[in-house]
Amino acid sequence: MKSRKRTMFVAAAAVLCLVLLAAIAGCAPKEPANGGDETTEIKIGMVGPLSGDAAAYGINILRAAEIAIEEANASGELGDITLKIISEDTEGDWAKAANAFTKLIDVDGVSVIIGGVLSSESEAGSDIVKDAAIPTISPSSTSVDLTKGNPYLFRNCLSDEVQAVQLAEFAVEELGMGKFAILFTKNDYGESLRDAFKNKAEELAEVVAVESFMDKDNDFKAQITKIKEKNPDCLYIAGYYTEAAKIAQQAQQAGMDIQLLGADGLCNVVFLEVGEDAVEGTYATSGFYPDDPMTAVQDFVKAYKDKHGEEPDMFAAQGYDAARIVIEAIKSKGTTSEQIREGIAATADFPGITGKTSLDEEGDTIKDVLILKVENGKFVRVR
Repeated sequence: MKSRKRTMFVAAAAVLCLVLLAAIAGCAPKEPANGGDETTEIKIGMVGPLSGDAAAYGINILRAAEIAIEEANASGELGDITLKIISEDTEGDWAKAANAFTKLIDVDGVSVIIGGVLSSESEAGSDIVKDAAIPTISPSSTSVDLTKGNPYLFRNCLSDEVQAVQLAEFAVEELGMGKFAILFTKNDYGESLRDAFKNKAEELAEVVAVESFMDKDNDFKAQITKIKEKNPDCLYIAGYYTEAAKIAQQAQQAGMDIQLLGADGLCNVVFLEVGEDAVEGTYATSGFYPDDPMTAVQDFVKAYKDKHGEEPDMFAAQGYDAARIVIEAIKSKGTTSEQIREGIAATADFPGITGKTSLDEEGDTIKDVLILKVENGKFVRVR
């Protein structure tokens, strides 16, 4: 806790310097937009990793949010209101995330924020957005109880608990698995998934090994050796796509014949590209399936491919839906930060491309969990 207080102090000091420089230059920080009918431009902040190991998540979310905002501006659905997105790169760092939230609010004067991307980023900004009364919706922060007690923090993705519980049930009831091992990354995301999966797996079957690793690790041989000795039939990887792909490769090299499972952190093309044949047959929970024939899904997939030359992943889809939820909130309630907060909080049966989405009284998501399987180098929906 002491180290976090120091990083918060450093982050606050950095933002104070920015504010002072802006004032000296004659462009003092603006207050968050609150002009009601007089407002012609609404600034939307975006917080997430745009560089570093988790950059694929943040970049895809930003790209998709930009598409939603461009579509809204072009369609004229908001009348004479124009939306502008301002992004801040956290590099996946907790202190830089706190700094990013503060800068967007105090310097850029945003009315609403999309982010953070990682759970740790949203936790870093939680008190900041609450104190500033700036509504914030995360497309991908899955930590359990993240939004509880904060009326300004929402998310349109499924929690770690919901994902892990349903996948454990699926593994036992549909795949016939009985002996589980868990390999988790030592951060908020991995630990939350570990706890939820372990608790449910122990109810239904047996957990024979639990091992950990650090973000950016490349060598997992020691953990794999320990897990192999316990002879599990299933390995749940609670982490992100790069490390998960390397774990799959090293498990294959160790001669393990084991069913791999994971959460939405695996649902990225990098997992397929790095893991190659070692990740074939992996099951993972997700909030999006790009081959869904629904018109809205295919329209989004086409728009994303046309602009960026690749298929959108789950993070892009959830980023698009988060931006659309913000747009609908502005349309239904108004342009002030408080009106936008009220609009987001009232979200019910929103017809998103990631499925019908509602928010409960704590700002958490109510929606179905998808389960995807890697088949022939591609994610395929199995539930």
